[in-house]
Amino acid sequence: MEKISIIGAGTMGHSIALSAAWAGQQVKVYGINDQDLENADKSLTNKLKVMVDNDMFDTEKAHRIRENIRFSTSLEDVISGSTFVIEVIPEVLEMKREMYKKIEGLAGEDVVIASNTSGFKPSLLAEEMARPNRFVVTHFWNPGHLIPLVEVVKGKHTDEETVQRAMNVLTEMKKKPILLNKEIPGFIGNRLQYALFREAQALLDSGAATKEDIDAAVTYSIGRRLPVTGPLMTADMGGLDVFSAISNYLFEDLSTDQRSGETLSRLVEEKKLGDKSGAGFYEWEKSVSEQFNAEREQTLIHFLKNDLKADGEIAE
Repeated sequence: MEKISIIGAGTMGHSIALSAAWAGQQVKVYGINDQDLENADKSLTNKLKVMVDNDMFDTEKAHRIRENIRFSTSLEDVISGSTFVIEVIPEVLEMKREMYKKIEGLAGEDVVIASNTSGFKPSLLAEEMARPNRFVVTHFWNPGHLIPLVEVVKGKHTDEETVQRAMNVLTEMKKKPILLNKEIPGFIGNRLQYALFREAQALLDSGAATKEDIDAAVTYSIGRRLPVTGPLMTADMGGLDVFSAISNYLFEDLSTDQRSGETLSRLVEEKKLGDKSGAGFYEWEKSVSEQFNAEREQTLIHFLKNDLKADGEIAE
């Protein structure tokens, strides 16, 4: 079993640590200061409580999971003895490259360095590394402890041993890793997500429907099917002749916008950034934010519980 270190104690960092510790792995997490680690510890405690309240595991198991995670502000301490390092710091290219230099200076030659980046190509991130063959992207989805998918992306210098080690460690963490055969911007999940988001923006900007009805068109139709069948399997089940015919006449009318839509651009200019600012496409009063975040969390727990039952990880 790999010895895992996580560089970054933010939202994704401590959530990934929870996933690893839940699978029985010992994890060390690096934070930039004591306040950073205090916030991570508080968030981790809250997440464990929610999992216990939803019968994902009992209080004793939650205690063992917490004991498997150790926080530190010493990068040297966190890297020491590690065989698999996951970088989860802000999406700033030079910041990431500088961190890789520090890690390589402290880690052994066989240590894998994985990035949780959601956008940078691995070859770009690894340009200044001494051992780019040991570098790979492992893109977890937020919230990292509840969403199974992890996208594994190899760079042009990544060797097959590194890829296999990444796939193995993620499988041990009870994740569902998928492997990209080539580097592409946005990987797979974000390309699909933003294709849908582009069309939703175009529909709103054209006045085709209200924001509420556009969202409802997803949550009450394709959103109900997607947890079971992805777009290609859905096409198989609906008939490829039907899907081909619709593609042939509909594609030419779909949005091909190359930039953010009119409404989105205006909201950003007005500093209406969504939940985090209190307003966006919707108004986000504190009570509304808490309600929808709780509902989303409960739904994700429901699906994860079903996954774990199917895999025999928890009892029916």
